[in-house]
Amino acid sequence: MGAAGLSLLVVSLASVACGGADVDVKEALQVTDVVTGYYDVGIVAGKNKLVPSVSFRIKNVSSSSVASVQLNSVFKVIGDQEELGSAFVKGIDARGLAGGATTEPFVLRSTLGYTGEQPRAELLQHSGFRDVQVEIFAKHGARQWVKLGEFKVERQLLTH
Repeated sequence: MGAAGLSLLVVSLASVACGGADVDVKEALQVTDVVTGYYDVGIVAGKNKLVPSVSFRIKNVSSSSVASVQLNSVFKVIGDQEELGSAFVKGIDARGLAGGATTEPFVLRSTLGYTGEQPRAELLQHSGFRDVQVEIFAKHGARQWVKLGEFKVERQLLTH
């Protein structure tokens, strides 16, 4: 085998190992089992603090393995462009997620949220409370981030 053939073989093997060089994560991956709400982080500076949280799984709806995918959630007050916070996680490692398979749940939380002196359940009903949405993005390898979904954060307390 010549040098050109060997180079092509190495590139082909690297492509397979990374779950395919031409993976379109928007088409291959689907957000499932979404649960949103507010997580109680405890007392901060003498006040109860709740932060928006999202739990979800990623399903590979393609027939090929997908590897090396990062996930990012961006929390925003509905109607505002400014971030309320974000969370990042290495979603699918280099071993990949087989076609048709689903990940274990990911839990992503904002570091910013709402604080108040009232009980936590009442905090969700406070007149200054504004609803939040979360956008979930994925990035395969060195490609650009793509949005996989957008969900309203429900006004419910989460325990985990």
